[in-house]
Amino acid sequence: MGISAATGTGESVLPIVGSAAAVLLVLAVLAALLVRRLRADRRQALAEVERVRRWAEEQTGRQRAELARREDGVAEELRRLRRREDELAERSVELERSRGEAEALVARRTAALERAAGLSAEQAHARLLREAEESARRVAAVTVREIEREAKEEGERRARDILAGTIQRLAAEQTAETAVTVFWLPGEEMKGRIIGREGRNIRSFEAVTGVNLIVDDTPASVQLSCFDPVRRETARLTLEQLVEDGRIHPTRIEHIHERSRAEVEARCLRAGEDALLDARVGGMHPELVRTLGSLRYRASYGQNVLGHLLESAHLAGMMAAELGVDPEPVRRAALLHDIGKALTHEVEGSHAAVGADLARRYGESPEVVHAIAAHHGEVEPRSVTAVLTQAADACSGGRPGARKESLEVYVRRLARLEEIARSHTGVSEVYAMQAGREVRVMVRPEAVDDLGAELIAREVARQVSAELTYPGRIRVTVVRESRATAVAG
Repeated sequence: MGISAATGTGESVLPIVGSAAAVLLVLAVLAALLVRRLRADRRQALAEVERVRRWAEEQTGRQRAELARREDGVAEELRRLRRREDELAERSVELERSRGEAEALVARRTAALERAAGLSAEQAHARLLREAEESARRVAAVTVREIEREAKEEGERRARDILAGTIQRLAAEQTAETAVTVFWLPGEEMKGRIIGREGRNIRSFEAVTGVNLIVDDTPASVQLSCFDPVRRETARLTLEQLVEDGRIHPTRIEHIHERSRAEVEARCLRAGEDALLDARVGGMHPELVRTLGSLRYRASYGQNVLGHLLESAHLAGMMAAELGVDPEPVRRAALLHDIGKALTHEVEGSHAAVGADLARRYGESPEVVHAIAAHHGEVEPRSVTAVLTQAADACSGGRPGARKESLEVYVRRLARLEEIARSHTGVSEVYAMQAGREVRVMVRPEAVDDLGAELIAREVARQVSAELTYPGRIRVTVVRESRATAVAG
């Protein structure tokens, strides 16, 4: 049994030893193959290194040859520059020698010229400059005169063309200005109602409105006489509403007159707005618009002031367009240039200064304010707007038939009559009536007694005699009226 076990063990070891030998054999073969492959790769790498080394040596040789060639070129360029530098140095020396010879020659020539002319070089130079300057001035003076003459002729021709063109394009209406308004009545019997019992209605009407009501033999009509057109228009509206209503008595007259005054103010505002639209001007303060509209009832030398302003605005705008100037501020200044005429009886100063101050107060531009102040030459015009405003004003007022002197003188006399009476203390209202032959002065009863009223009448008469020239006589009437009013509840 022991022998059997040993035999079995020996048989199992033999296959294992055989497998190991086979593995070692395979490994030996693989190792031999690997060594062979490594040797081949080494030989190939050495060959590649040798090839790269030879290429690098070739490149280095070529670069060394190129550098040597360039060094030879640089050396040749340096030699050429040195030769050039030597040539320049020689030429510089030659130039210095030539310059010295030239300066000596010039000095000898200058000395010879000075000896021949008897003048030094500075004196000759100054004399030459003076002669050249005088000659240039003579030529410049002749040229300037010629330019001024041509400019003047061209300016006059251009101005005539512009004025003729603008005036021909504008057709403005002209109306005759009077101091009397005829009011037509629906019937002859209405005259008696207007006069009232013992004339109380007509007296109350004249005292309230400040307008003289003339009732004469003209059938179915009465006349309203007053130099102030605004006051006369208010009286006309008052009388028209009284006649329509039929109730005519002092209290009713006062009530209707207040309503008519408000209506006239509304008409003034509408007239001002219409004028702005007609003149193509906008953005104006409402107070300026109202003041501008009030000029529709005023006249200057027989010419309606608002019509004159519109005409001036159109003329100024067209002239500005012809000259290539912005027409908007020019039209604005021309439209407002006489606005001071609405306030001259309230504010001291010329209407140009008053108008400029009013425009400045209500936000108008300095350009427009200056044009208003300068349109009569009281201020020197400093802008195109001011000059065109002057020209438009002169064109509108200077056309034949545009103005009349007589009515203006008459209105000034009546205005002065009222101004003299209004200057006294205690006077509330003053009305020039009967075409200036009567001045009616209303005084405050609490401020003036009966004796004071007589003194005022005498003083006014004395001042009128001393200051005014007038035909015939002027009656001064001072009215002191006391009223007592009570209300029954």
